[in-house]
Amino acid sequence: MKRVVITGQGTINALGENVPDTLAGFREGRLGIGPLSFPDVERLTVRIGGQINGFRAEDHFSRHEISFYDRFTQLALFAAREAISQSGLIFADALAESSGVVLGTAGGGLQTQDENYRAVYEQGKNRVHPFVVPRLMNNAAASHLSIVHNLRGPSFTVASACASSNHAMGQAFNLVRSGQAPVMITGGSESMLCFGGIKAWEGLRVMSRDACRPFSANRNGMVQGEGAAIFVFEDYDRARARNADILAEVAGFAMTSDASDIVMPSKQGAARAMSGALRDAGMASADVGYINAHGTGTIANDKTECAAIAEVFGADADGLMISSTKSMHGHLIGGTGAVELLAAIMALREGVIAPTIGYQRADPDCALDVVPNTARDAKVTAVLSNAFAFGGLNAVLALRAI
Repeated sequence: MKRVVITGQGTINALGENVPDTLAGFREGRLGIGPLSFPDVERLTVRIGGQINGFRAEDHFSRHEISFYDRFTQLALFAAREAISQSGLIFADALAESSGVVLGTAGGGLQTQDENYRAVYEQGKNRVHPFVVPRLMNNAAASHLSIVHNLRGPSFTVASACASSNHAMGQAFNLVRSGQAPVMITGGSESMLCFGGIKAWEGLRVMSRDACRPFSANRNGMVQGEGAAIFVFEDYDRARARNADILAEVAGFAMTSDASDIVMPSKQGAARAMSGALRDAGMASADVGYINAHGTGTIANDKTECAAIAEVFGADADGLMISSTKSMHGHLIGGTGAVELLAAIMALREGVIAPTIGYQRADPDCALDVVPNTARDAKVTAVLSNAFAFGGLNAVLALRAI
């Protein structure tokens, strides 16, 4: 089995339009959540989110390209430029033939769906744009990324709600580790901040109207965000041979299903996923210094995740740091695990642990070190990144410094 490393990363989210700005946001504990702005927002009861302000598609893509690109595709392509540029790779000849793309998304082209449902049902139009289907399909971002960068190997999209990105990155990891691909572009993208997107989530009654406060006793729900993060996963020997700047090693991955409830999380499912990732990576619980938690800010999710961590890590949980960056950039649903992986890499590379901001009161059901409100300097050599989705689908990545 081959070792797998990360040689490029790129992002756009509510904290920044690139990796340096996003990491600065993590270090500062910056709040990227604010008032939402889009048509009919006044009809919603939830009016806050981690919205990207100032991004104009026409500044980055041609008019012809925009006709094919939903916003979630635009964000993925934008982030991929940064990641692939950092990696220094050019996909041609044999490398192009064998390298591919695996991306995660939950909503896919939801902005396109919302706009065209509005046109048909509200405005009474009987025709829609001929490119509606290519824009809204969940594989659009992965397909366009493969076209733009000449990636002709295995390419597909994973949709598993809030675990989509972690599942996608886990599949990319396995493809490189098994030798099926020397390089995989992976991560996730999501843009569900539109009237239809938020209105549907309001019905679940899991959304906060004022703030995302993971692990705080007075938390009252999740806050949505939008954005993308893209990574270059590469065979370690290949990366070393070309003297690439290696950001971290992807050491292990595991996925489980709760098989119990469509919306309520299971401690056992989450615990089995974390234990499996440790086992796959050959890590002991004492090796891990930081967990980027799923940490949505809902009562049930945070309590269950903390219980699962306590079960897996036992006495080692007392010295473990966990945090939820969703408190800063919001919950990107299918794209969230990818943006959160940036914080995991930052912990390994820079020795900076991103905080859980908005934390106000201790909760005895979340009695762990949640790095409240302020980033922390700490040397860690191994981390986990958790993603636990509706449907009981769990995916955990294990990374180590290199």
